[in-house]
Amino acid sequence: MKADLIVGIQWGDEGKGKIVDLLAKKYEVVCRYQGGHNAGHTIVVEGKKIALHLIPSGVLYDDVINIIGNGVVVSPKKLLEEMIPFENLEGRLFVSDKAHIILSFHEELDRAKEKAKGKKAIGTTGKGIGPAYGLKIERSGHRLGELKDVEKLTNDLMNYFKNNETLFTAMEVKVPSPLELKAELTTYADKLLPFITDTTMMVWDLMDEDKKILLEGAQGTLLDIDHGTYPYVTSSNTIAAGACNGLGLNPKDIGIVTGIVKAYCTRVGNGPFPSEDFGDGGERLRVAGNEFGTTTGRPRRCGWFDAVATRYACRINGCDQLSLMKLDVLDGFEKIKICTSYEIDGKKVTNFTGDIENAVPVYEEMTGWDSVVGARDYDSLPLTAKKFIQRLEELVGVKVGIISTSPDRADTIIL
Repeated sequence: MKADLIVGIQWGDEGKGKIVDLLAKKYEVVCRYQGGHNAGHTIVVEGKKIALHLIPSGVLYDDVINIIGNGVVVSPKKLLEEMIPFENLEGRLFVSDKAHIILSFHEELDRAKEKAKGKKAIGTTGKGIGPAYGLKIERSGHRLGELKDVEKLTNDLMNYFKNNETLFTAMEVKVPSPLELKAELTTYADKLLPFITDTTMMVWDLMDEDKKILLEGAQGTLLDIDHGTYPYVTSSNTIAAGACNGLGLNPKDIGIVTGIVKAYCTRVGNGPFPSEDFGDGGERLRVAGNEFGTTTGRPRRCGWFDAVATRYACRINGCDQLSLMKLDVLDGFEKIKICTSYEIDGKKVTNFTGDIENAVPVYEEMTGWDSVVGARDYDSLPLTAKKFIQRLEELVGVKVGIISTSPDRADTIIL
């Protein structure tokens, strides 16, 4: 059986957590394939807010298996903290032995490098994601499976610190003593080894058993290391193809691809954002949408729906349908804008290019509506809201299959 996939279509924070949580009851396995604890999925169930950073959203269902794949970089400290509220995780949470480890020195390096860049800083979360992926690529990183031999892992890390002493001194990054490091790693090994396994073989076996599997990533397409707004991107492949690398699947294993988009657009950190609204509209979207980072609490930059970027993202991910999130945030706007093209150096541009730093958005305005909040039936939506949805479908070329009208799990329209 093929595995279905959920992927963010904008700059992240699209509401993937709610949709994965909503759909998870229909699946037996939920897998996370990239990113780290720099991402956050906020889920609201019966008014209770739950924030997840590493554990797949299927954890809220007792009978769902949750897998953290090899493409994820894992902070053992943060993973253990996140596991605390959940009971009986053994047998329903598994972590790849090939997933790379994030330790405190990765986080310190991350913050030090951002500080050194000054005005050219990426705007990272400072969680050590970039340095961990960087060491992975330069073949100096370490995997969770190495916790099986703490003595060797400690010695390998201390040799790495010694060989890079100049870097750590220049960056003012504290290096632990061998005793401190061994004690920390021993704690991680004792608590996490029961959850660490070869998840690639596990997923293959589950597919052979015809289990219903859902794949989820973190961040969004426009933050993809190769296909996003480089260098203002994350350090992994956030697109649908990243699921193959991050779990050990082949392209033929992927089933239905659902792209997650907001009815407007947000971005965290620095980098180009053509449809950003610097005025009252942007502030109103931020407040109404509670646009503050799940992980950092930082206010998100807000703007209008970008059909150019969304069309590009849908194509690169092979989206079969879209899930339109936070339609209710647009409640009460007299006019709603949609970016249909860019103007770059005086020329009209309808394709998302690698150089959009100076792109000026060209907007189409549509009439707003009073309220859709809490709607659970398409027929109950105002006509102007339906026209807005239909226009997005025309511009993007993908049908909307799911509509979210509040943060709550139940306030969702399935078409």
